[in-house]
Amino acid sequence: MEPLGRLRLGVNIDHVATVRNARGSAYPDPVRAAKLAEEHGADGITAHLREDRRHISDDDIARLAEELTVPLNFEMAATDEMQAIALRHKPHAVCIVPEKREERTTEGGLEVARDENRLAHFIAPLADAGCRVSIFIAADRPQIEAAARIGAAVVELHTGAYCDFHAEGRFDERDAELARLRDMATLAHELGLEVHAGHGLTYDTVQPVAALPEVMELNIGHYLIGEAIFLGLGPAITEMRRLMDEARA
Repeated sequence: MEPLGRLRLGVNIDHVATVRNARGSAYPDPVRAAKLAEEHGADGITAHLREDRRHISDDDIARLAEELTVPLNFEMAATDEMQAIALRHKPHAVCIVPEKREERTTEGGLEVARDENRLAHFIAPLADAGCRVSIFIAADRPQIEAAARIGAAVVELHTGAYCDFHAEGRFDERDAELARLRDMATLAHELGLEVHAGHGLTYDTVQPVAALPEVMELNIGHYLIGEAIFLGLGPAITEMRRLMDEARA
C-alpha cells in the first residue's frame, strides 16, 4: 500500500515541565521548548494536563493555546474538570487517555468498549466545539471498533509494548506486537478513523512504525527530551524527523 500522506511528528513537551517542577522554578519553560520544536520540524505539540498537575500546568496550556502556530494536541483524562478546560481553550485536538495517580506515565490504552455510552456523551461537546477527538488505545480490535462507534475522529495506537519488547531483547514478541499494530492500523483506517501512534518510541524503534502506511502521525516526547540533554532539542527532533521520513520513503 502506498503511504496515505506525509507522516506528521507531534512533540510532547510534558517532561520539560517535569524538569522545571523538580526545582519549583520558572525554567526550563515548556512553551519555549514547544516553539523550538516548531522551528525544527514538529508538526504539532502535545501536552498532557494531568489531574495532579505533576508536569504541565493550567498556565502552560493557556500559553500554548495562545502562542503556538502549529496545532496543540491536549491530552486529558475523561473528567468533567478536563472537559471544561478543553472547552475553554478549544485546542485543535484533544486526546482522551487513561490516567491513574500512582502511575509514572500512561500505562496502557483507554478502556472504550466497556464505557461506550459515557465516552460518547463525554466527547460530543468537544467535537461540537471544533476539537478533533482522539482516543489513546491498545492495538485491540474491540477497542478500535468501539472508538469508531462513539464518534472519535482519531485513534492513537499505544506502541509501549512494542518498544518494551525491543528494549528487553524479546524480539519474537516485538515482531508479533508490530504485526498487531499493523493489522489494527489497517482496521482503524477501514473504519474511517485517522490513525496515530505513540508511546516509548526511540530512534531504534520508530522506523517500523513510521513505515505503516495508515499511520498519519507519531507523538513522541520523553525520548526526545532525554536526547536533548546530549544533542540539544533541535538536533534531537531533526534526527527523529529524518528517520521518520526515511522510513516513509
